[in-house]
Amino acid sequence: MDIFGILTLIGGLALFLYGMNSMGQGLEKLSGSRLEKILEKMTSNPIKSVGLGALVTAVMQSSSATTVMVVGFVNSGIMKLSQAVGVIMGANIGTTITSWLLSLTGIGDENIFVQLLKPTSFTPILGIIGIFMIMISKSSRKKDIGGILVGFTVLMFGMDMMSGAVEPLAQNESFRNILTMFSNPLLGVLAGAVLTAIIQSSSASVGILQAVCATGAVTYGSAIPIIMGQNIGTCVTALLSCVGANKNAKRAALVHLYFNLIGTILFMVIFYTVNALFPLEFVDDVAGQVGIAIIHSVFNVFATLVLLPFGKGLEKLACITIRDKKDDRETPKEEYQLLDPRFLATPSVALEQCKQVAAKMSDCARSTLRMSISLLSSFNEQDMQQVDANEEIVDGYEDKLGSYLLNLGSKSMTVSESQTINMLLHCISDFERIADHAVNIKGCAVEMHEKSLEFSKKAMNEIHIFSDAVNEILDTAVNAFERNDTYLAKSVEPLEEVIDNLSSEIRDRHIRRLRKGKCTIEMGFVLTDIVTNFERVADHCSNIAVCLIQINENSFDTHNYLNELKTEDNKDFREKFAKYREKYMLP
Repeated sequence: MDIFGILTLIGGLALFLYGMNSMGQGLEKLSGSRLEKILEKMTSNPIKSVGLGALVTAVMQSSSATTVMVVGFVNSGIMKLSQAVGVIMGANIGTTITSWLLSLTGIGDENIFVQLLKPTSFTPILGIIGIFMIMISKSSRKKDIGGILVGFTVLMFGMDMMSGAVEPLAQNESFRNILTMFSNPLLGVLAGAVLTAIIQSSSASVGILQAVCATGAVTYGSAIPIIMGQNIGTCVTALLSCVGANKNAKRAALVHLYFNLIGTILFMVIFYTVNALFPLEFVDDVAGQVGIAIIHSVFNVFATLVLLPFGKGLEKLACITIRDKKDDRETPKEEYQLLDPRFLATPSVALEQCKQVAAKMSDCARSTLRMSISLLSSFNEQDMQQVDANEEIVDGYEDKLGSYLLNLGSKSMTVSESQTINMLLHCISDFERIADHAVNIKGCAVEMHEKSLEFSKKAMNEIHIFSDAVNEILDTAVNAFERNDTYLAKSVEPLEEVIDNLSSEIRDRHIRRLRKGKCTIEMGFVLTDIVTNFERVADHCSNIAVCLIQINENSFDTHNYLNELKTEDNKDFREKFAKYREKYMLP
C-alpha cells in the first residue's frame, strides 16, 4: 500500500465514523423525547428490559451511548441497578444492527436485482434525496430524515473507500503474517479491545474489521477473537462516564464490563473446546462481511441468553466489587441529580430531564407563595422559616437548571428543541421571581405580627378575594407549563386583567378608608406592599403563559400577541374575563 492508499484509508475511516455519528444523531432527533420515555418504562421484567435496551441502541446506533445513558439514569435515581442489567444486555444485541447494514457492501451476485441491494447502487439516490430534504424542506422532522439518509450514504461510501484502500494488502505477505498472529485468541481479543477502546464504538470497530475482510486475508479463526475483544473494548466508554458518579452508577458500568467479560470467556471456552474435539472446517475459511455480522450477532445473543437468568448474580458481583461501607450515610436526594452531565451527549433525553426539574421548580415556587399568603391570616414561625428555605431551593433550581440549559443549547438540536430551551430559560426566571415575591409577602406578615397590626374585616375580606385570584392564576400557569397545555395557558391573560382591576379597586377603597379614618397610614403601607406583590406575581404568570403559547404557535411578538388578545372581537377572551370578574368581584 502506497501513501495514496493510506490517505484513502484514513479518508474512508473519517467518512465512515462521521456517517455513523450523523446517522445516529438524526435518528435520535427524530425519536426525540420518546427515547427517554421508552427507558422510563423499565420494569422488573428482564425480558422487557432487554427488548427496550436493544430498541434504543438500534435507534442510536451505539451501545456505548445507551450504556452511558443507563449510568446517568442510575446515578439520578430514575432507574434501579436491577433494571439497568437487562437494558445493558439488550444494548449489546441492538448494536449488531450496524454490522448487518454494513454487510450489504459485500453483496457480490451478478443478478441485477441482487446488485440493486448493494449500497453503491442505491445510496447515491438516498444521498440526493437527503440533501434535497435538508435544503428545501422547512419541517425539522423532514430535515432530520434527510440527515439520516445523508449519514447513511456517507457511512456506506466510507466503508467502500476503506474496503478499496485495503484491497491491495491481500497480496502483501507481511500483512498476512500480522493477521495470522490474531489467530492466537489472547492476541486477537487484545487487538479488538484496544481498537474499540480507542474509537469508543464497537459498531465502528466491527465495520473496520468488515472492511479489512475485503482483502480476503482474514479468516474466521482470526476474526472471532477480535470480535470478542471488541465487545470488551466498548465497556471503556461507560467506565469513563461513571467517574464521579454514585456507587450504583459505577456498579452499572461494571455490570456492562462483567457481562462482556464473562460472555467472552464462556463463548471462547465452548467454541475452542468444540473446535478441539470436532474440528470446525469454517475456521480456516476466508471471513466475509456477512459472516462477521453473523458472528457478532450470535455472540451477543448467546451471551444474553446464557447470562440473563443470572442478572441478579451480575448485580451482586458489581456490589461485591464496590461495597457499601458501614459509615456510609444516605444523603438526601437532590433533584439536581436529574441534570446529569452524561445526558448532554443525548440532547433529547437531557431536555426531558430539564422539563422534569423545571416542573419541580414550579411546584416549589407555587407552594412557597401559598405558604406566604397563609401567614397573613395565620402567622407561625415554622411556615415563616419554610418560606425562606423554599426560596433558597428555588434559587438553586434556577442556578443549576439555567447553567445546564445553556450547556445543552450548545449541542446539536432540532428547532423545536431549541425553542423549548428558550421557553424554559424564560419561565424559570419567572418562577424564581414568584418565590422572591412570596418572601416579600412573608415580610409583610412578619411586620404585622411583630407590630401587632391587623386589617379591618372589610380589608381582610378583600385580601382573601385577591389572594384566591392570585392562587388560581398561579395554579393555571403552573399546570399549563407542566402539561404544555396552550389551551389552559390562554385562560391566564383574562384572569391577569381581572387581577389588575382588583389591584386598582383595592387601592381606591383603601384611600377612601384613609379619608374616613377607618385605616391607618402604617397599615396602608403594608396593604400596598401586599397588593403590589400580588400584582407582580400575576404578571409573571402572564409571562409564563404567553411564552408557552408563543413557542407552540411559533409567534414571538409579545406586544402584538397581547394587543390582539384583548381586542373587542376576541370572544373567548371576553367570555373568560367576564367569568373571572364575576367570580372575584369585591363586595
